[in-house]
Amino acid sequence: MSLVELIGQADERGLAASGLACLDRCVPLLGGDDEVLRPLWAGLADDAGAAEWGERLEQVRGKLGGEFGAADEESSQDEAVALARRMLAAAPAERSATGVRAWADACSVAALQIHRLLDPLTDAGDSVDARREGRTEGMSPLVAAELRRQITVLELLAGHGPAGLRPALEVCTEGRRVLRAVVSRRSRRRG
Repeated sequence: MSLVELIGQADERGLAASGLACLDRCVPLLGGDDEVLRPLWAGLADDAGAAEWGERLEQVRGKLGGEFGAADEESSQDEAVALARRMLAAAPAERSATGVRAWADACSVAALQIHRLLDPLTDAGDSVDARREGRTEGMSPLVAAELRRQITVLELLAGHGPAGLRPALEVCTEGRRVLRAVVSRRSRRRG
């Protein structure tokens, strides 16, 4: 099943986890530590957390740089950082199925584009949309790994419900470490 199909079939918790997982793997671009999104993950574990989603989201935004708006995006020199900031800015204040579906879809595209921008090898595909639809020939390693992680998170939540959150978080931790290493290598080359 393609990533687009998995997102189309996911429930509210799966969609929220999918968007959050994409954002979590891109936290190194925002200067956040590994625990910064933990309150949002904890809120997915129980239904009571849905009511607190907006408050927890605002706390996370405060920790990752305060206000997220058009001026912030325009001042960014790095397209990957701008995409990560937009993911966080676009997170819905209310964790409803409609809101998180659009966010999860946008985060999926943004995370794949970020990995495409940062991959030292060229992704031969025309667009990340083709990757999300299952056309994977000529895919660069970093993009391929991100696509696998996105699919795995959605499959874990679809197959295990709330019990899939812990393994999904482990998938995110691995992806965050990979992206942190890529960002570090890139910084050393610039410096």
